[in-house]
Amino acid sequence: MVGSARRRTGASGYRERVPLVAAAICPHPPLIVPELAGAAAPELDELRAACDSAVAGLLAAEPDEIHLVGSGPETTAFGPADFGSLRGYGLDRDVPLWKASCAGGERLPLSLTIGAWLAGRSGTDLPRLARSVAADETPQRCARLGAELVGGADRRVALLVAGDGSACRGLQAPGYDDPRAEPYDDGVARALAGADAEALLGLDPALSAQLRVAGRAPWQVLAGAVRAAGGDWRGELRHYSAPYGVAYFVASWEPA
Repeated sequence: MVGSARRRTGASGYRERVPLVAAAICPHPPLIVPELAGAAAPELDELRAACDSAVAGLLAAEPDEIHLVGSGPETTAFGPADFGSLRGYGLDRDVPLWKASCAGGERLPLSLTIGAWLAGRSGTDLPRLARSVAADETPQRCARLGAELVGGADRRVALLVAGDGSACRGLQAPGYDDPRAEPYDDGVARALAGADAEALLGLDPALSAQLRVAGRAPWQVLAGAVRAAGGDWRGELRHYSAPYGVAYFVASWEPA
């Protein structure tokens, strides 16, 4: 299912319009990196191209900086000199968030490592910051994090949100087969296509955990940011598939 729609998110709670100009939603499978996937790289060509298009759309909104949001073992912020690594997945490569510096450390979780790889792949030199969100954060807390993320900004901000759907799509899936997985993922796809922040905020944390959804908390941070920004938003679902038993979504959100 691929499509687009427009949704009104309500008025901003801030005195002035929050400077959120666009958002891109991408998954974070390590195999999206061609050098890591090897001979299997062509299997994700379509997904990779969709992610590239989403990031290009993000840059077309002319942000001053990019904020990456993804799942991690804890909720924490990262500096522009921090980096991730793909060595644990078989590729001896560091992935910088923005610029290499002795002040940085190997701190990025997988979601933000792949997000940084996608941003770097675009060739942009825009400043980049990142925040991980713990899987057990409540929807309310995620919404507050999203509002804080863009509410304190005095520059034009774009969000690159990394998150996978359920990992229970079929007998070979990491979480085995669960009949609830496909309806759950279909609902996420509709919410992303419709820029429906309230639908994302309504995702149940317990069910999401049972279905091994890595994107629930980051998507809810996005929803909180967009709800704080207010106004009409338009969504476009660029890709939705479930190879390897894991659901992958690529979408773009922008003010209508």
